[in-house]
Amino acid sequence: MEHLRALPDEASDEVPGAMRLADDLRAASRGDQQAFARVYDATSPKMYGLVLRVLRNPAMAEEVTQECYLEIWRLAARYEAERGSALAWMLTIGHRRAVDRVRAVEASDRRDVHYEQSARVVDHDSTAEAAESRMEAHRVRSALQGLTESQREAIELAYFGGYTHTEVAAMLDLPLGTAKTRIRDGLIRLRDTMGVGGR
Repeated sequence: MEHLRALPDEASDEVPGAMRLADDLRAASRGDQQAFARVYDATSPKMYGLVLRVLRNPAMAEEVTQECYLEIWRLAARYEAERGSALAWMLTIGHRRAVDRVRAVEASDRRDVHYEQSARVVDHDSTAEAAESRMEAHRVRSALQGLTESQREAIELAYFGGYTHTEVAAMLDLPLGTAKTRIRDGLIRLRDTMGVGGR
């Protein structure tokens, strides 16, 4: 793992006892919980402040700050004093965690907006559409009866079950090519039974 580098604007603002902090971090890497508690007490206000500036949400900043300290506890052995101060190393972890959370929240928001747009109901005559849909479903069911059992089974899995050709082949214990052939031949027979364009 690449060594975490310091954030210049934060790292220059060392907490008192930088040497003690580095020593406590090394002790924490060996499982010393009291040393880790001292690390937390000495740095958590600064860590929370950094994370809050990135997230601008106090509750989320508290949560991410706790995640940062869990990561610091796990990675404490990787801290190298000759590469920078302990505080800089820790704040780099905090900054990365906060940025990752911002990206995750933005991605979630984009998914929510997309879902809302795709699920939006369009005003229309639902009674007429329901009647037409029932008639069309009856025609399809009747046409399906004209297929062989193996064709009907493959088509029902692919088009009503929503499975991929590969999944259909696995479920029917068939070679992929055979499953595709059954689906293709079944669709051709359906088209012929229902007429060109399904009319």
